[in-house]
Amino acid sequence: MNPARIAFYDAKNYDRTSFDEANRSHGFEIKYLPNHLNQDTARLSEGFDVVCAFVNDVLDATVIGTLVGHGTRLLAMRCAGYNNVDLEAAKGRLSVVRVPDYSPEAVAEHTLALILSLNRKTHRAYLRTREGNFSIQGLLGFTMRHRTAGIVGMGKIGQAVAKILGGFGMRVLAHDAAPRPELAAALGFEYVELDRLFRQSDIVTLHCPLTPKTAHLIDDRAIAAMKDGVVIINTGRGRLIDTRALIAGLKSRKVGAAGLDVYEEESQYFFEDHSDDVMDDDVLARLLTFGNVLVTSHQGFFTHEALEQIAKTTLASVHEYQHGLRLSCEIQTAPR
Repeated sequence: MNPARIAFYDAKNYDRTSFDEANRSHGFEIKYLPNHLNQDTARLSEGFDVVCAFVNDVLDATVIGTLVGHGTRLLAMRCAGYNNVDLEAAKGRLSVVRVPDYSPEAVAEHTLALILSLNRKTHRAYLRTREGNFSIQGLLGFTMRHRTAGIVGMGKIGQAVAKILGGFGMRVLAHDAAPRPELAAALGFEYVELDRLFRQSDIVTLHCPLTPKTAHLIDDRAIAAMKDGVVIINTGRGRLIDTRALIAGLKSRKVGAAGLDVYEEESQYFFEDHSDDVMDDDVLARLLTFGNVLVTSHQGFFTHEALEQIAKTTLASVHEYQHGLRLSCEIQTAPR
């Protein structure tokens, strides 16, 4: 049996390192492509059995049609989310797999990094002291113990966040589409309706998937219901937040701070170096003017352990495909 051939889009050096190491036990032929996958670049995967894609690649009906037309039979998403995949277009034509659990702790720890930096303003203090300014005026934070955190989405990442914030002595509220009372009892949090979570939380952090129901979950109405000075964190998907509504909340001081590892239109910028370019996204540019906003470039997953697990899980799916086994990480190729 010839080894499966994989067209690997949006490849970075760190991807090569982790996948080459994981591929030692498989021997697949991997062609690393620096290009994002879209209508213009789909042709580059002609003749490949498998296409490996990432969060900012375009997998609409046109791209999927092109992939299927030139022989691709497996789409391996090396990420947990798949909102960028047209599952209806793939149904019955292309198997789609993902990496559901690569490192919940990595994203949870990055969430905490954003919370602590924004609360204690360490990002501002760092810049001040490098310029010889040791004043602490304007760096006042709050003690997290006995404060309330609201977690939207109690999957494995949300659970990891709950454990960490509980360790800080915070009261933890949670909202999830499928509550599990036994989980709440074990981890010491309380399930509540979304409106109550917004009203009572000092920190609101998002860890739910992006679906038609959760798109712009945080909008003008949601922000208006929140506490004055609320801290909003998003390490999930960019479109969970209406960015213009967030900016309005920041300008009015309703929102005290925001930590964003994701952004609605991130595909144009994130994971690439644009330091020498003029930023033409006025919304992102406005966000970056706020001293109480931290934007990181979708790096919540970015740990050695997570990259290793992503590579192992993805190539295990390719192995299952090549040997006609059940795809353990297959996504339903139809809308839920």
